[in-house]
Amino acid sequence: MNEEVLKLKNQLCFPLYACSKEVIRKYKPFLDKIGLTYTQYICMMVLWEQKTISVKNLGEHLFLDSGTLTPLLKKMEAQGLLIRKRSAEDERSVIISITKQGEQLKEQAANIPEKIGQCIDLSPEEAKSLYVLLYKVLGQIS
Repeated sequence: MNEEVLKLKNQLCFPLYACSKEVIRKYKPFLDKIGLTYTQYICMMVLWEQKTISVKNLGEHLFLDSGTLTPLLKKMEAQGLLIRKRSAEDERSVIISITKQGEQLKEQAANIPEKIGQCIDLSPEEAKSLYVLLYKVLGQIS
């Protein structure tokens, strides 16, 4: 057996995992100020763009299943950020829509990407290359 394949330093999954965890940790102080978790923040980013979307489509955008999204969306609805309704066309489908309060939160979040960019020392070219590579990996494993 080739034991090299089981060394942590030889695993692509580990730096991806550690990097994700650490980048999300960098978001925390900024998101705490506006009362969101990272997962709530990425949900809001989709809602700021789409305004209305089905839970199924939101899950596809975020690579999250309904078991993860449902409690998250219930909490966000209780916070007044969105409204959940059953689709009139298909009772099995739940549609979420951003509220005025959720829309107003966008202004408070507008400077977060820049602040995160200041925490990570990558050139624009390096950031673009990383983005392309990560989406290539996502496209192949999802």
